[in-house]
Amino acid sequence: MPLHKLIVLLAILFIAPAAAFAQVAEMDTTHYGRNTTTGKYANIRGFKMYYETYGKGEPLLLIHGNGGSINNFIFQIPYFAKNYRVIVADSRAQGKSTDATDSLSYEMMADDLNALLDTLHLKNVNIIGWSDGGINGLLLTLRHPDKVKKLAVTGANLRPDTTAVDPQVYSMAMGWNLQIQDSLKLMKPASAQLKNVAKVMHLLSYQPNIPASALHKINCPVLVMAGDHDVIKNIHTLEIADNIPNSYLWIIPGSGHATPVYKKQWFNSTVSDFFSKPYRKIEGEARFN
Repeated sequence: MPLHKLIVLLAILFIAPAAAFAQVAEMDTTHYGRNTTTGKYANIRGFKMYYETYGKGEPLLLIHGNGGSINNFIFQIPYFAKNYRVIVADSRAQGKSTDATDSLSYEMMADDLNALLDTLHLKNVNIIGWSDGGINGLLLTLRHPDKVKKLAVTGANLRPDTTAVDPQVYSMAMGWNLQIQDSLKLMKPASAQLKNVAKVMHLLSYQPNIPASALHKINCPVLVMAGDHDVIKNIHTLEIADNIPNSYLWIIPGSGHATPVYKKQWFNSTVSDFFSKPYRKIEGEARFN
């Protein structure tokens, strides 16, 4: 395959799944994701994980989505750094966290985040997860419950099928995945960049596979969010909230998948309120209030 065609294909396949982040990149005049003052690498689990920290106070971990990076949170980092010690990392095989291995799973990434928190000697951390970051947040809570104090997720899913994902979006994602697989066959040998795109796209197309019943084990408070026109079906977001014992549900009106961008002020203030106030059960007569 000619190099110029490969570059175009990579742009379509790797950026399109992260279309929700496109405006972030356009508006990004910050140093987030490339801050030489605070940026560091942690040697964990066979690769170097890039991360940055901002602010002081209780620890707050931000987890980005598929094909994303630290600078997807340009509207959250400065807001939350006023009151929290914000930790934000590039997930395995994304951003500056290069990983040359062939395998990639959400479970691996959740364990990576656990190892990062171990490196920083942190437990009982508040977490915000967007899209794939929400999946990672749920799995981190399930696999390492001592690490999570409260969890806020937006646009997360438990399954990679049309019971969870909008059918048009599902078809688009599967089409992208098939195109990248065809490109791997055409280009011999395949470049490291192409292999990495294929790995991340395969993750998006065939994972996660989390039984809803597994969420019953989550004991910490969880704020489950999505846009009312998200790529994730509203009924699936409701399913996630219904299966977590101590959950709140917020479907944001007039919003798609990129609530931390297009509804940033509302998103930030609501999540901040969730972190700062005790979780309360609303049962019986309290439901009338």
